[in-house]
Amino acid sequence: MIRTDRLAAASRWKDKSLSEKAVTALGLMGLALALPPFPGALAVLAAASLLAWRSGVGPADWLALLAPPAAFIATGTMALAVEIDSAGLHLAADGGRAGLAVALRALAAVAALLLLAATTSTPALIDGLRRLGLAPELAEVALAIYRFIFILQDTAQTMHAVQAARLGTVGWRRRIRSAGLLAASLLPRALDRAHRQEIGLAARGFDGSLRTLSPRRPVSVWGLARAAILLVSIAGLGLAW
Repeated sequence: MIRTDRLAAASRWKDKSLSEKAVTALGLMGLALALPPFPGALAVLAAASLLAWRSGVGPADWLALLAPPAAFIATGTMALAVEIDSAGLHLAADGGRAGLAVALRALAAVAALLLLAATTSTPALIDGLRRLGLAPELAEVALAIYRFIFILQDTAQTMHAVQAARLGTVGWRRRIRSAGLLAASLLPRALDRAHRQEIGLAARGFDGSLRTLSPRRPVSVWGLARAAILLVSIAGLGLAW
């Protein structure tokens, strides 16, 4: 199961309205992009982390969610933090402040987006976009891609288990060879499973849309008010600094 979906299923916010969670998370992301990085982005990052903890996301899971984008952001901002000239490699003229500011702003925006992903399942997000006017065809494509991720994951786990049973993971040479074989065979096998799933749906009268029950949570005025108070407070802190 995808980590964000597992966290969303166990979240204390799973019964909250999507509108409340979207206003909070997207508002924080907007503040991360609009406010100065010091201390605006830091405040957004801290608020997103605190809200994630209050929603039931443990510190280990939160750090695991942040680690991949943080590594990508760090490598991307190295070009702003360092300079290469005849003297060699050294910090930029501003001491790397520009790179640090970009990294903080990007990490805060990603944390705000992960807050929404870790408290709301993907089908619920797509259903919310559909209610906002997303074309049904795009919604179905998004759901199909979402289901294909599970097919890829299940196929990869099955192939890895077979390799391990045949001692294909003993020693680093065998691990490298097994990883190459898995990567080469994964996509064709997953596409074959997806094609068989498509045939099965067509045999059951699939007309291009999968109708599912999506209970709508009532919007809490107090919840929206708390989100607005939080956003205004962070905005005031970032502008008054």
